Amino acid sequence: PPRPRQRCGAMDWQVLTRELSLYLESQVRVGLFGSGVGLSLVLGFGVAYACYYLSSIAKKPQLVASNDHFCRFLEEYCPVVTETYYPTIWCWEGRVQTLLRPFITSRPQVQYRNELIKTADGGQISLDWFDNNDSLYYPDASTRPTVLLLPGLTGTSKESYILHMIHQSETLGYRCVVFNNRGIAGEELLTPRTYCAANTEDLEAVIHHVHSLHPSAPFMAAGVSMGGMLLLNYLGKTGRDTPLMAAAIFSAGWNVFESVESLEKPLNWLLFNYYLTTCLQSSISRHRKMLEKLFDMDLVMKARTVREFDKQFTSVMFGYPTIDDYYEDASPCRKLKSVGIPVLCLNSMDDVFSPGHAIPVETARQNANVALVLTSCGGHIGFLEGIWPRKCTYMDRVFKQFVQAVFEHGNKIFSM
Repeated sequence: PPRPRQRCGAMDWQVLTRELSLYLESQVRVGLFGSGVGLSLVLGFGVAYACYYLSSIAKKPQLVASNDHFCRFLEEYCPVVTETYYPTIWCWEGRVQTLLRPFITSRPQVQYRNELIKTADGGQISLDWFDNNDSLYYPDASTRPTVLLLPGLTGTSKESYILHMIHQSETLGYRCVVFNNRGIAGEELLTPRTYCAANTEDLEAVIHHVHSLHPSAPFMAAGVSMGGMLLLNYLGKTGRDTPLMAAAIFSAGWNVFESVESLEKPLNWLLFNYYLTTCLQSSISRHRKMLEKLFDMDLVMKARTVREFDKQFTSVMFGYPTIDDYYEDASPCRKLKSVGIPVLCLNSMDDVFSPGHAIPVETARQNANVALVLTSCGGHIGFLEGIWPRKCTYMDRVFKQFVQAVFEHGNKIFSM
């Protein structure tokens, strides 16, 4: 039976002013050297900051969609995409949101069932299942809706944003399966091959495998960051020829050239690029004996940027003549026009991993299956909201409402 949608974390004017008043009342000591000057200054600053926040920071997202039917569907069944997004008042800047989310958000407990599947080239892929066998709404496993989740570049089923998506799905009664890229979730590499954003062979194998196990179950996917890029590239390749009903994409890098250029700016390199490069190197170092059969691993380990890593490793592994050839093939903006199923894409305009000017707004307007939701703040997989954003984020709410809309009212979206 249909269930009421739940809102979590959204603040209106009354909530904001109440929280601010309570904070000032509990934290501010009356008097500066025995006078009320200190309190007056703090109150004045607080009011000024609240006015600035409400006028310049808290805004409704931009909804980009050429299909009026799709827009009406979202407005009715996924209303969060039309509501004002109130970023956490003390950390709304994109870089800060990006840095804080992994540390500040909670990590729901999830018990997985692991499955290793073989690939055509002799490799193996690790899938982590959350079967949700206690589902009250869908007790029949054969028809229980299934969500395939794709983590980011070096992410696995243990990432906090994946755990939150599973938690949201659990409350709705759905089953989830997490696609871990090769060699990254603790399993051994059986061949000298890992993964990249452009090659969709492993994803195609996983989608076919999951669908074959539950052919009668409604099936959709959600990808985050590079996982979203991979999913978009798959959808651009397959068009309507996919068992997926719909897809949700979060913080995808639309144009890889623009993404790496943004990440190579001095501050962004210091905060993100170098660390991400070391994470990539760490993810393959465990498989060094297997990989050094084909690669100069000493040279790969000397990379200090993602671009250098991709030049020495990723582009070579997948047979691209140059790194530019790889980056062109990996950029989802070039395949968006061919997407053949409903796709909702959430991006923040202040995401240094996916610069706002590189988001393909005009291309999206030319495909009736695509809707973009663009927030002014939120960073990369950030979207924190509430005074202390431990639990639900704006991204989590978009995920929950859209997945529920597709599974429970999909007949209305597919009549367009």
